[in-house]
Amino acid sequence: MKPIDLEKLSTNRREILRAAQPPPKNPYVQKGLSLGISSLLLFASWILLSGKFDAFHLSLGAASSLFVAWISRDLLFPSGDVATLARSMAGMAAYTPWLLLQIVKSNIHVLRIAFARNPEQLIYPHIISMHTKLKGEIPLVTFANSITLTPGTITIQVSAGNEVRIHALDYTTGDMDALREMESRVARAFGESD
Repeated sequence: MKPIDLEKLSTNRREILRAAQPPPKNPYVQKGLSLGISSLLLFASWILLSGKFDAFHLSLGAASSLFVAWISRDLLFPSGDVATLARSMAGMAAYTPWLLLQIVKSNIHVLRIAFARNPEQLIYPHIISMHTKLKGEIPLVTFANSITLTPGTITIQVSAGNEVRIHALDYTTGDMDALREMESRVARAFGESD
């Protein structure tokens, strides 16, 4: 039996692993792409809001969009990874209709409390503390803002240890199962679900 040369085997394994990995991303291409997409999004917003379509105003809008995108280049794409942002935007597009439905349901619930004969019997204000499994800053802020957008609840504090404190109008609006469902939907939207 022929002995195995471990040095040669180790070198071949490294070459195979190196070939299997995707090529490293060029940071200048990523930054340029993120700057271009940011300025295009800003310019599209500018066109929608301004209503001016002559050459002077369009060139002014394009220049200001490029300038603002350059100044705030790390705001929209903090990691510089456009693919991650595209996945997050697709996840948020799926999350937004669900959130709007929850806002409508909560509005109806708060409206019923407000027009009840004895609303003081239905109101049980209390503070809820919950530990969230969300890790990123953007998912955590999205979760806290979603709670605040839902009538009857407001996010009071988000601590460094991902502890969220919520003020709820009554026990229905402060339902822990509904909060956990919102948390898992935000996690799925941002690709943090297990």
